[in-house]
Amino acid sequence: MREVKSFCRFCMPFCGTKVTLDDNDQIVSVKGDREDLMTSGYICFKGVQAPASFSAPDRVLYPLKRQPDGTFARIGFEQALDEIAAKLREIIQQHGPEAVGGYRGAGSLLNASATSMVPAFLGAIGSHKHFTTYTIDQSAKSIALGRIGLWNAPRHPLHDSDVRLMFGVNPLVSLATSYFDMTNPTKRMKDARARGLKLIVIDPRRTETANYADVFLQPYPGEDPTVAAGLIHIILREGWEDKAFCAANVADMDALRSAVAPYVPDYVAKRAGIDADDLYRAARLFAHECKRGGGSTGTGPSMAPHSNLTEHLVETLNVICGRFMREGEKVANPGVLRPRQTHRAQVTAAPRWWESGYKSRIGGFGMLGDEMMSGILSDEILEPGDGQVRALFAHGSNLANIMPDQRKMVRALQSLELLVNVDPYMNETSRLAHYILPTKMGYEREDLTMFFYESLYAEPYARYTPAISAPPPGSELVDDWEIFWGLAKRLGLQLTYDGVPLDMSSQPTTDSLLALVARHAPVQFEELKAMELGGIFDVDPIHVQAAEPGHSDRFTVMPADVAVEMAQVYRQTVSHGAYVSHGQVFTHRLATRRLRDVQNSCHRNVPAIRQRMPYNYAYLHPDELAALGIEEGDRIEITSDAGSIPAEVKADNTVRPGVVSITHGWGTLPDETDYQRDGSNTGLLISTDRDLDPINAMPRMSAIPVNIRPLDKPVMPKAGNGQQILSTITL
Repeated sequence: MREVKSFCRFCMPFCGTKVTLDDNDQIVSVKGDREDLMTSGYICFKGVQAPASFSAPDRVLYPLKRQPDGTFARIGFEQALDEIAAKLREIIQQHGPEAVGGYRGAGSLLNASATSMVPAFLGAIGSHKHFTTYTIDQSAKSIALGRIGLWNAPRHPLHDSDVRLMFGVNPLVSLATSYFDMTNPTKRMKDARARGLKLIVIDPRRTETANYADVFLQPYPGEDPTVAAGLIHIILREGWEDKAFCAANVADMDALRSAVAPYVPDYVAKRAGIDADDLYRAARLFAHECKRGGGSTGTGPSMAPHSNLTEHLVETLNVICGRFMREGEKVANPGVLRPRQTHRAQVTAAPRWWESGYKSRIGGFGMLGDEMMSGILSDEILEPGDGQVRALFAHGSNLANIMPDQRKMVRALQSLELLVNVDPYMNETSRLAHYILPTKMGYEREDLTMFFYESLYAEPYARYTPAISAPPPGSELVDDWEIFWGLAKRLGLQLTYDGVPLDMSSQPTTDSLLALVARHAPVQFEELKAMELGGIFDVDPIHVQAAEPGHSDRFTVMPADVAVEMAQVYRQTVSHGAYVSHGQVFTHRLATRRLRDVQNSCHRNVPAIRQRMPYNYAYLHPDELAALGIEEGDRIEITSDAGSIPAEVKADNTVRPGVVSITHGWGTLPDETDYQRDGSNTGLLISTDRDLDPINAMPRMSAIPVNIRPLDKPVMPKAGNGQQILSTITL
């Protein structure tokens, strides 16, 4: 036995670990490393269970090819690439480059040597059909910046903030991009609160983060834009905005005042199901009593209807209160692996990236960077015509499970001429694939902390790790990048990786690709490799510079399309307890939920996790159980206007009445799912034929109107509580 240091690759904080290996370099145990520069010993339950994840019985240990009878047979890696390349050549010759697509999930995005390979490969082919999890997660953040504009310096860092406002953000569990320090989040929260940070949390559930809040608002799911508009209304009415900042940097304050004028506190309180005094307290604390630190949203608001509007209004709160770093201030994290930028105290006017360039043949949606909108991926595969996707690479994502409108997604995957799943496991997508190309997992490959996400660190931190664990005995596994480089070479393509053309005559190594990623670091790559714990590179501090002379760009906080949507939301008729959706009436709203134990569809194959979480429960307030005449442990059927799923009930007094809270990423293929064995897939409650947000085609994945029916006993709902119509607003 020996113990080595490394870092986890299950999610973005990359927690420092101590890994015990046996004499065959197989993982025996994993624990947090107290000497780690960022996480200081923190590790989640998933990270501790890495040995079971690496040796899971459904791990695929060598390439597999689907046979005519639906079974899989082993195939050599080089032969698999030969056959895939031949099929791609045929498809491209017959249907053009747009017939080839790729989708990147967390397994790709958390792999520094390979994350750029799918877009590089598609770019070399000449295809725009690049999709990622971002456009079914928090792409509203890009839409908001694209319509408001960008401040050319960072937001206030946590250590220098006196307030944080969180809409649907629970960093103590989700460890996501929530404008909070994700490294050892509970410790960071306690430290921040001890030095006086004020916290405002807005969430349909009293989350772990909400337990630290000075002000907690518990609205119905989907009412985030109402609440945000109400906060802006109060701030402007009371004159708490940063008047000097707005005068110098905002173009349309009058339009904003007009748009939020109807969102008076009593209206907002009644519609959102909150107290008007609490709304006022939140506005006063954020804008008047505190001066540094901003607001942010999580996946709940970003997956609900009007997600772009919610994000826009929360970013507007930051703008009108001037929650950005100013001239002369030191940038806390100027980055390590990415080129350092000049930060100026000035605005870049709203770029509205999606309005120019390539448009999708389905819905005419534009691009976010080099990404198409994942909400239309199924249609891009199913809809005949020029540009129909006929070959798809799924890289590190279980598309058949995690995509909304699961039946449609599965039907699309089944229709492909070529589906290649690059994944370690025999998951739902693997079972539909023509080829399964398994790869090395985190500790089995060299890696860097993720350069795309380095801005999320509180300090300029980067770290390299060698491969410390051997792949399982008898396996034939490769690093992910080898697949796309090998295919590109066979097809005679030139790959450009992170802006650098690769030598296609000589196969690179993982380290040579990582060296390209780290070429902007303040130390040589070999020096970075030699630093066992990585480093915090703060030797060359960066300060915010003055605006360029004559610079005149301004924020646009209420452009015409946002104003139209604001008016539409205000005119909606909302009857809590009797929600109307596509001609049907529903009693509850379903809210998405994050769990510590799983990450999307991952980790369900770990015995210790399944013992704690055998399937995804439906959490309801105890009053709801009484109203429905059911008890904890009973089965219910949850029905939307798109489908139904079963679930076992758990009582949870942190969930507000009128709401059912459940996590996604469970179940298996739609017609094969057994809840007792697999849990339920919430994607069956979602349609991508409608209810898509404009610009980013974001499906309605939270705040879904649903009905609840007991399955174990046909009991009529009791009068009152969650089943009665709690309030009606008609405007």
